[in-house]
Amino acid sequence: MTSIPQDTAPDGGEYDPVYLNARREAVVIFGVWVVCLLWSVPYCYIAGFPKEGQEFLPETLSTVGGIPSWVFWGILFPWVLATLFTTWFCFFYMVDDDLGEANEGADIQEEIEELHAAEQEGGQ
Repeated sequence: MTSIPQDTAPDGGEYDPVYLNARREAVVIFGVWVVCLLWSVPYCYIAGFPKEGQEFLPETLSTVGGIPSWVFWGILFPWVLATLFTTWFCFFYMVDDDLGEANEGADIQEEIEELHAAEQEGGQ
């Protein structure tokens, strides 16, 4: 079994570098999202609810800076880490790809020229 290089398309051509960069960045972002999900949901479920047979007593609630500890470690802490990661990712990891020359308004100019041509043909 031969392996196909990752930058080779199924039809034998090569993928555009913009596509490869976007795919790599999407995989990283999705991976970080999954890690945060796998941390937050189980942690909040386990730490946020009293164990079976136990009663919730406000005086036994542990806090970090006045915030219930399960909220701090299950929501606030991963949120802060995700924000720091996102900032690093956007400024130092993402690639600014050259998308080519912008042709803004070129299609509108073509439409205007077609309308003028149609008006001139209809007027003659």
